[in-house]
Amino acid sequence: MLDQIKGLHHVTSMARDARQNNDFFTHKLGLRRVKKTVNFDAPDVYHLYYGDEVGTPGSVMTYFPFPNIGKGRPGVGEVGTTVYSVPEGTLAYWEKRFADEGVSSVAREESFGEKRLRFAGPDGDGFALVEDKADSRVPWAKGGIATDEAIRGFHSVSLRLKDGGATEELLKFMGYEEVDKSGNVRRLAVKNGNGADVVDIESLPSAAFADLGAGSVHHVAFAVENRAKQLEVRKALMDTGYGVTPVIDRDYFWAIYFRTPGGVLFEVATNEPGFDRDEDTAHLGEALKLPTQHQHLRPYLEQHLQKLEG
Repeated sequence: MLDQIKGLHHVTSMARDARQNNDFFTHKLGLRRVKKTVNFDAPDVYHLYYGDEVGTPGSVMTYFPFPNIGKGRPGVGEVGTTVYSVPEGTLAYWEKRFADEGVSSVAREESFGEKRLRFAGPDGDGFALVEDKADSRVPWAKGGIATDEAIRGFHSVSLRLKDGGATEELLKFMGYEEVDKSGNVRRLAVKNGNGADVVDIESLPSAAFADLGAGSVHHVAFAVENRAKQLEVRKALMDTGYGVTPVIDRDYFWAIYFRTPGGVLFEVATNEPGFDRDEDTAHLGEALKLPTQHQHLRPYLEQHLQKLEG
C-alpha cells in the first residue's frame, strides 16, 4: 500500500462560458481565482483555477471553458459530486445566499451523519457543501464571504461507477482505507491527509455511462509532496499493471495520468512548485499567464479570450 498520497490536489471540469464560470466561483462561492492561463492542448481556451488564497492543494477547482461544447450527460464512469467543506452551522447562511444568487438545484440532505447542502454549478455541475467542524484550514478572506462561513477547501469527491469493487481496491492500494458504508455507497479516506481526504464510491450497476461535456468532471487529481514521491507512485502503479503517462510539466505542478477500472481519469499531481512561481501571491490570477510554448500567441489570445472580471 502506498503512503505518498495526501488527499485530493484538484478537480478539473468542463464549462461552456468562461465569464459565467468565473462569476460563479469567485462571486457566488467566494473563492479566489488563483490562475488565469490556457489549455495546453487548446490554447484558445482558458484554464481557470479557483481555490484559497494561494491555491493550496486540496482546495483547487479548475475549468476548461469551451464556448461551443455540448452539455454533459450524467452517468457512471465519472465524478458525480464534488464536495466542499464549510464550518459547522453555516448551511443556513449558504442556503439563503444561494437563493439570493439564483443558484439552482439547492437541497438539504444528510450523508454519513453529515449535514450537506446540494447545489448545481452553471452547467449543471454536481456540488455539495458539508459541515465539518474539524476542518481548521484557512479560507480565502477577500471573496465577499466572512471567514466564519467561507469554504475551507474540498471535503471529498463522489465517484459514480457500474461496479465500484476494482476502483475501491485501487484506492486502497493508493493508501485509502474504507471508513464507512451506507447502502450502495462506500466511503474511503486517507490518514494524515491535507483535509481533502475522502472519496465516496457509489455503485450503480444499471445506470448508463456518462457523456463528457459542459458540467462534467474531466479528471480528479491526488496530491503528493514532490516529484520524487510522484515517481515512486508512478512506478508502483505501472508495476501493478496500470498504463501511466510520463511526467508532464503543468507549470504549477507536475502531473501523471491513468484511467481507473471504473472509467474515471485519475491524476497524481505534485504540491510543488505552486501557483506563485510566476506571480506574486498578492496578485494571483490577475494576469493572463501562458505556457512557454504558447507565448507567441499572446497578442491573439488577449484579443480572442473573453474578458473576465477581477
